[in-house]
Amino acid sequence: MLRSLHIKNYALIEELHMNFDAGFSVITGETGAGKSIILGAINLLLGQRADVKSIRRGEKKCVIEAVFDISKYNMKSYFKENELEYDDECILRREVQSSGKSRAFINDSPSSVSQIRELGEQLIDIHSQHQNLLLNKEGFQLNVLDIIAGNEQILSEYVQVYTEWKALEKSLKKLTDLAEQSKADEDYIRFQLEQFAEANLKVGEKELLIQESETLEHAEDIKSSLYKLTQIFESDEVGLLALLKEGLLELNNLQNIYPEAEELAQRMESAVIELKDIAQEIADKSENVVYNPERLQEVENRLNIIYSLEQKHRVQSVEELMALEEDFVTRLNDITSYDERIEELTNQCAVAFDKAKSKAAQLSNSRKIAAIKIEKDLSSRLLPLGMPNVRFQIEIKQRETLSVHGEDSVSFLFSANKNGVLQNITSVASGGEIARVMLSIKAMIAGAVKLPTIIFDEIDTGVSGEIADRMADMMVEMGGLDRQVISITHLPQIAAKGSSHFKVYKLDNEEETISNIKKLNKEERIEEIANMLSGATLTDAALSNAKSLLGYK
Repeated sequence: MLRSLHIKNYALIEELHMNFDAGFSVITGETGAGKSIILGAINLLLGQRADVKSIRRGEKKCVIEAVFDISKYNMKSYFKENELEYDDECILRREVQSSGKSRAFINDSPSSVSQIRELGEQLIDIHSQHQNLLLNKEGFQLNVLDIIAGNEQILSEYVQVYTEWKALEKSLKKLTDLAEQSKADEDYIRFQLEQFAEANLKVGEKELLIQESETLEHAEDIKSSLYKLTQIFESDEVGLLALLKEGLLELNNLQNIYPEAEELAQRMESAVIELKDIAQEIADKSENVVYNPERLQEVENRLNIIYSLEQKHRVQSVEELMALEEDFVTRLNDITSYDERIEELTNQCAVAFDKAKSKAAQLSNSRKIAAIKIEKDLSSRLLPLGMPNVRFQIEIKQRETLSVHGEDSVSFLFSANKNGVLQNITSVASGGEIARVMLSIKAMIAGAVKLPTIIFDEIDTGVSGEIADRMADMMVEMGGLDRQVISITHLPQIAAKGSSHFKVYKLDNEEETISNIKKLNKEERIEEIANMLSGATLTDAALSNAKSLLGYK
């Protein structure tokens, strides 16, 4: 439960510190004194979006810190799962700087805003006036049913199988859409593959064809050049080989009289042999080079096929074309396997749906049992709150399709009059009646869920007199059994029932207005409640009535 709250430099608050006790506490103060500011600071602490405008004018940052006693609420597992240091005394702190930067801390360890929000939801339930609108929200109504029914485990199991079913359903739709699109492309893919099959591409083929085309186009020039080279080498009179042989003979003749000619002769003989081989190879190549217009046409036709495919598919090489062909083959294989995969996924979807449907039915049965209990309990709580003819009924219908909440569609039906027709509660209930219904629902929930702290922000709107007194009794009851209820109120009947009473007030100086709060002692409390009864003029009668409300003699 909330032990203390410290606020510094938030809105009109310079610095204040509040210590709270278990049971039922009240906060009062004139309109505009700053009660909503304190509630805003608590909401900021619990993860509400930070706004630099909330920082007190002229300051660099605001700080909100709260200390909670969590020793009796079995929360060690949460801290372990989130790798947080556990202590029976939990400290939450939020800082907002004028630069817009926001920081959150749990037990002095930096944490994310989402983390502090998640923990805060387990520590404090803040019920403000706008939350009365939740009464018409199906999600809230289902949540009430599930809390009273103790459906936490069943609901968790249902959400798991429902999520699995929806994921499979999404995958099936995606695969079906892909199959339909692919089947529309099947003829196109098969046509492309037929063209690739006809082309029968080979790695490195284009480069070889380009070279062969060049050779065939210039066959006559090549043959002529090779013939001239042959003549240079092998002419009988002035051929290079004949001259070299003559030179070699001269060197051989010199060897007897000029020994140094031997090495030169050996070298020239090697050159003659090499050049003879070159001459022979040139002669052979000359014979092989033939102008062949038919082959040239074949090569050009083949290159045209390759160039056409490259241009069509916007690639630069045969290798890229072959990779594209493999991709088409893969896509075609996928298309032919879609039916089998769709059938398998459809079966998985059906199994998952049956599981979700079974869990939804289990959840629905539990809710129907809880609905009877809630109808009876809520009616009994509303009777003493000025609704002697109240009728309350929970209508549960089956949805056409499953939702994340199950198969149930829920409506809270209400009538405050003896002969009234049961209708949707927010359509027929007044603001005061809705406030009493919400208080009764919160009281039921508090009995089912051990929430440490509940804060009511003017839940008494639209009620007064004896009804307010009964509502106060209900909040006192909720504040028992190690729970803590704090009510921000304008009604003296409710304020008088608090075991602790805080007053919010404003102080003006030459420069600014400051909001503050203090815990009232006996005399101050009598005077505050007397003011709530009589207004600005404090009368003896009001003081006497205040003492009577407080049970003082």
